[in-house]
Amino acid sequence: MSGIGLPISYSLEIFQTNEGPIIDVRSPKEFLQGHWPNAINMPLFNNEERILIGTTYKQKGREKAIYLGLEITKPKLKSLKKQLEQISKESNKSNLRIYCWRGGLRSSSIGWLANALGLKPILLSGGYKDYRKWALKQFEKEWPLKLIGGKTGTGKTSLLLSLSKMGISTIDLEGLAIHKGSSFGGLGLPPQPSTEHFENLLANSLYLLSKNSPKGIWLEAESASLGKCRIPNNFYKQMQQAELVEITRSKEERLENLINEYSHHSKKDLQEATLRIQKRLGPQRTKKALESIQSQSWEEACLAMLSYYDKCYDYELNKKNKRESIDISGLSHKASAEKLIRLGYVY
Repeated sequence: MSGIGLPISYSLEIFQTNEGPIIDVRSPKEFLQGHWPNAINMPLFNNEERILIGTTYKQKGREKAIYLGLEITKPKLKSLKKQLEQISKESNKSNLRIYCWRGGLRSSSIGWLANALGLKPILLSGGYKDYRKWALKQFEKEWPLKLIGGKTGTGKTSLLLSLSKMGISTIDLEGLAIHKGSSFGGLGLPPQPSTEHFENLLANSLYLLSKNSPKGIWLEAESASLGKCRIPNNFYKQMQQAELVEITRSKEERLENLINEYSHHSKKDLQEATLRIQKRLGPQRTKKALESIQSQSWEEACLAMLSYYDKCYDYELNKKNKRESIDISGLSHKASAEKLIRLGYVY
């Protein structure tokens, strides 16, 4: 496959099942908007160069745009060579998988260079555009979804992670979205992915789980949005129809969990998060919560939040037709997971 010339382009299905690092040669802005999960961004053109070439293509035609692209690329060849060799060396895999937007000139150019270096590249026919079509189609499929529900502070996410370690098929939506769902859900966390990339991550998670034909895929019961990331509509409809297992803990445990989780954040961040929901909290509860945060009366602050979020949870839970309720008070996350498996509620 190596030599001077263009490498072979493969369909998404074959490209996906090959091994080797995935290299996205689009601009950083395109990559940030959404990319193949775990892909490495090795842009042929930066954001400004891509715009310039696009403008040249529209105003002066394809040939002029190609010449401009060659001019821009020539000084970068040494750097691109080093990057390709480093990625190949670090991966210890047989192929370099390369894609651009449509499987056109950008991936072909980097593919040609990788081929000349004997790095065994393969290209994605149709590029990221085809990948996005594939990702969106995953949400049209029927999935064996099962939900873990529970009031704020019961430790649903930690329970899911424990179940995953025990071999149960799970998806951590909050982990993919880098957000815990509430007004306080983004505190102390890195920036969220775009909704587009969140969809890619979710589609990839489903694809990986589907290889084992799971009887159930367990997720946390969520609202339609996690911060700025929105759960795909068709997938969310399936979640709404899914069987739900509710976990319960004592109020004292829930309070302790919330205090441990949020008391280390700055007063300013906590107060801003409170003010974002002041219309729903009401003036009295908002005032009490803000004062409690200011005085670091964490139990009072968390009680004010629990009062609000418990009502929201009860409202949403009443829409569910199928549910079992399991008390895990006093149990660790691992012991809780073992109990749910032992009783046959989770499989």
